[in-house]
Order: sequence, then C-alpha cells, then structure tokens
Amino acid sequence: MHKLSIKDLPLRDKRLFVRVDFNVPLSEEGRVTDDTRIRETLPTLEYAIRNRAKLILASHLGRPKGKPNARMSLKPVAERLRMLLDNVLESSCNVGFSPDCVGIEAEELSTRLESGQTLLLENLRFHPEEEANDESFARALAKLADYYVNDAFGAAHRAHASTAGITKFVGKSAAGFLMQKELDYLGQALQDPKRPFIAILGGAKVSDKIGVIRNLMGKVDALLIGGAMAYTFQKAQGREVGKSLVENDKLALANELLHEANERGVAFLLPVDDVVAMKIENDIPTKTIDGDQPIPDGYMGLDIGPKTIKLYADQIADAGTIVWNGPMGVFETPSFATGTKKIAQAIARNEDATSIVGGGDSVAAVHQAGVADKISHISTGGGASLEFLEGKKLPGVEALNNK
Repeated sequence: MHKLSIKDLPLRDKRLFVRVDFNVPLSEEGRVTDDTRIRETLPTLEYAIRNRAKLILASHLGRPKGKPNARMSLKPVAERLRMLLDNVLESSCNVGFSPDCVGIEAEELSTRLESGQTLLLENLRFHPEEEANDESFARALAKLADYYVNDAFGAAHRAHASTAGITKFVGKSAAGFLMQKELDYLGQALQDPKRPFIAILGGAKVSDKIGVIRNLMGKVDALLIGGAMAYTFQKAQGREVGKSLVENDKLALANELLHEANERGVAFLLPVDDVVAMKIENDIPTKTIDGDQPIPDGYMGLDIGPKTIKLYADQIADAGTIVWNGPMGVFETPSFATGTKKIAQAIARNEDATSIVGGGDSVAAVHQAGVADKISHISTGGGASLEFLEGKKLPGVEALNNK
C-alpha cells in the first residue's frame, strides 16, 4: 500500500484523531447489539494506546439529518468500547466522552487528555457540515489533534469533513490497520489474483453492479450471477420471466455485457434453475423451474435452484480467488435463503482460495451459515468495497499522505 500507515507516525504524547466506523446497531434501551465494527478497529486503537498516543475518536451513527438526536448518540458506544479495550489491554482503560465533536468543550477535553487515554466524540452527523465537507468544520475537527488516521473503510467512499477535509489541516494523515487490510485484500484481488479468479455478484439490480461487472470483466475468469438482477439478463436473452423483478430499461445493456463477456472469453454464468413463488412470504408454496423453461405468469424468481447451486459450487471449488458481493435470492425471507447460504458454505469449503466477502447480505450469510472464520477477508464496507471493485478512487483513501 502506497499510503502512510499509523506505524509511520510519531505517536508518543501526540493527539491522534482516528476516524472510526462505529455505526453500530443500538437497542431501544440504547445498548450496542452488535459490536463487530468496534472490534474490527481494536488493533489500531491498541497500537496507538500502547505507543502512548492521546486518542480522539470520531464516527457517525445512523442518519440524524444534520441535527442532534438522542437515539443516535455515540455515548453507549463509549461504554462498550471501554469494556472491549479493558479486555484487549488487560487493564482498566479510560474512555472519555465529549457531548459534541467540535467547539470549546471538545477542545478542552482533547487538551486535557493524557498519553494512553481515549476520548470518543459525539456523532459527527449531528452537524450538517460533516456530510457537506465544510472547510470550517474540517478545520474545527483538525484543531483537536496533531495527526490523523482513517480506519473507517466503510466511510472511505464518502468525501466528508472527517474523511477528506480534515486531512488538509493536520500534520500528517495515515491509514489504520483495518483500512490497510481492506486495501491490501481488495487491491491484491484486482491487481495480482491467484487464478482462477471468480466474482459472484447478486442483489436486485443490474444498474447497481454495472460498474463492477465492467471493471471485473477484464480481470476475472468467470462471473457468477444471482439475485433478481439475473432476470434482467435472462429476459434480454428472450426468456419469459413471469413477474420477476426486471429492469426493462437495462435490457440492451444486459445484452451488451453478455456480448462483451463472450468476446473476452469470460464465463458469464446465469442461474440454470430458479425457485419461484407467487409472492415473497415465508412457507409459501414454491416451484423449481429449469432455466430453459419460462417462469409461469404470476410467479417470480426468488432464489437460485439446486442445479445452479451445484454449478456455482463447482466453480467455487476450483477457484484461487473469490470475490462475493450480493445475495443469490431474497435472503431475508428464510424460504428463499438457501441459495445464498449454500454459496457461503461452498466458499468456506475452498480453504486454498483467497475469499473476500463484502456487502451486508453476503456478510450476514457467512455469519448465519457459521462459516465467517473460514473466509479470508470479510469487508466492513459494502458501498466502499463495491466502489473499489468498480475501479473508482475512494476520497477517504486519496486524501491520505503517500509514503
């Protein structure tokens, strides 16, 4: 990675502003219900604390629309973070909380920090200037610290004050360990993958994945398509798809992509059978229809069928590098989750491959299937990983200093 790392910064007795992604789910009572994102950044925080930095942490949580909202306060996160750091450091850890992320109180709390102490700022998005990448707001954040570290890969595709603007007003800006890990895995897959290199793409819309398909076309050996987006491709090929979700304005584009794959010698695999039903409900009667048959009127394709699962699993078994983004069906409804879970299990079985999973439903699937520990890398940023795979530059990465 050509960007500065936290290891390149002189941390001792310095105030270090770390942009983290603590956008975690909270219960009605205000308790953290899933602390995965907090735990993912612990190696960076532990390194900074052990190297006697004065840590100032900043994050967004939810979508408060630019004004304070008590239900989206990061205060409960400070308590959960303190408990996690206590375990990692095997000693009592001081995690303070600032009721605002800028202003006199935040400045006073940051200057009173002792080396090895931590301060978590209140939700950045309580200020509309954060998402607007407002220069004076970025300056106000920068006043709190000497150096900047971005460890929030999940927000790296946003040009916000805390991910891009702040870097103009601090001494040096570097990547944290989580950011570094994300860029290393995704960069390796795109630049020097172990072959065969396959990408499994699912989700509802072709339009969401056009850039990814186009960028991967010259890099992968095979594309495996699932989810509702498959029906736009199938309709483009002339198949009757019942009332399956189709982007009719993307049929010409779908044909273009299929033609391009053929020209490049890339295997472009679509489902060879589908699980269909009349509506999206659990425990509703379903049919399995072969891919060369029309989907009956009134029915819609909601998952890949057993033949497709086997076809895709065979491709996965032979792969050297696997990138997966997007579910194979309506994963949130148990009746149509089988395809997604079986793909997760197939990826886990190929222990020789480098496997990278990104996107909320795909990540949820590997956890639900109990195979998360068998995946080489689970990305913490669905949107950011998608834009990276499209070949786009991420503002939060571009803003960091080069080595």
